[in-house]
Amino acid sequence: MRFTNLTRRVEIGANSYLLETGGKKIVIDAGMHPKAEGLEASPDFSLLGDGTVDAILVSHAHQDHLGCLPVLTRGQPRAKVFMTASTADLADTMLHNSVNVMSRKREELGLADYPLFTHRGADLSAAAWQTCPLEAVISYEGERLPHEESASGFSFHDAGHILGSAGILLREDGRRIFYTGDVNFENQTLLPGAAFPEGPIDVLIMETTRGDSPLPPGFTRAGEEERFCAALNAAYERGGAILIPVFALGKTQEILTLLYRLRRDAAIRLKPVYIGGLSTKITSIYDKYRTSTGRLHPRLEIFDAIAPFTLTGKNVEAAKVDRTHIYALSSGMMTENTLSNGFARRILERTDCSIFFVGYADPASPAGRLKAAGMGGTVQLDPAAPAQEVRCHIGEFNFSAHASRESLRTWVGRVAPKKVVLVHGDPAAVEWFRSNLAADLPGSEILVPEPGKALEL
Repeated sequence: MRFTNLTRRVEIGANSYLLETGGKKIVIDAGMHPKAEGLEASPDFSLLGDGTVDAILVSHAHQDHLGCLPVLTRGQPRAKVFMTASTADLADTMLHNSVNVMSRKREELGLADYPLFTHRGADLSAAAWQTCPLEAVISYEGERLPHEESASGFSFHDAGHILGSAGILLREDGRRIFYTGDVNFENQTLLPGAAFPEGPIDVLIMETTRGDSPLPPGFTRAGEEERFCAALNAAYERGGAILIPVFALGKTQEILTLLYRLRRDAAIRLKPVYIGGLSTKITSIYDKYRTSTGRLHPRLEIFDAIAPFTLTGKNVEAAKVDRTHIYALSSGMMTENTLSNGFARRILERTDCSIFFVGYADPASPAGRLKAAGMGGTVQLDPAAPAQEVRCHIGEFNFSAHASRESLRTWVGRVAPKKVVLVHGDPAAVEWFRSNLAADLPGSEILVPEPGKALEL
């Protein structure tokens, strides 16, 4: 059994991994790096050889796990591609949106490599996709198999991260290899925590996203929701606009559901809510699956309950900043040329307005720089715009869709894998897990795969 990390660096980026086992070459995920451009944003697919891959398994529809799938399938035309049904719906929307973004960057930045694939390329890739129900055992040829440990195949298991997200259990000659993908063990507002399989694991390939972020003492999700509610009501009293930078996929739907629940419990009065165009498309997919996936509010139709308005780049300048409206806009890291970045620059210097962060932001991103500056500081959110004083109110809330390092460590200790392969984390996060799991599991091997180098398992 051999594992090759196809990412170009040890960090959270273009996640993609090759597993060679049982005479098969299996690629897990095919992400696009959120901070790189051109071919540097893709995994190193040159390590595969054209037409050599037997199967491609996709854990979920976030861009850093999915965004280069059409590039991969173009070079691997005989490989079957497997994912859950809701991931397939989300993936279609995300990939076509990515073509639009890359085409715009080609024009604005003169990037000759873009787009890495076209709308037709996304459609051709989708023609090879096969959807699989959770927990069904599937062969790499796409056939349903009996639930036997001797079966050579894989199964998807709810990862609790976003709609359709799944950990992947691979079986080969009685061995069990498990890939966590992005996982969350705690209930969110809309989605329940992960339901991973029980039983021994021979090789665990696990994310390490929050390895360098300890939970504050006494932290609870309920307590964080109470803080958020109090901050909203205080913002209402100030009377200005409230910006909540969110990712279009996952975080938008969780925040809309949280607003619904707070209103239902009479904790807040719900003000007009605005979301972006991509968020609108994705929320409609969440509503489509409201009764067929294990949601915590199975009867909730988000659009009917919240009735959000759609804001686009064409009408964002007309959005009211002197009224208590809620703008849940992407991107979550306030990347340049996104709705959240442009709207933030309009309200930074207004003392009646608020910006509430509800998830992770890379320290180098505009959102990360704004967090570091804080109220009273100065920040430049766009290189084409001047620096501004931060006079609006800033709030930070931990509604992460990734498992805390504490909960991941506890789970790994319970399943006690013989080998642990650490991926999807910045160097400090990976090192925290490496050192702590080595102490917790002295009989296990803890491995950090170098990008591009095969690792014998």
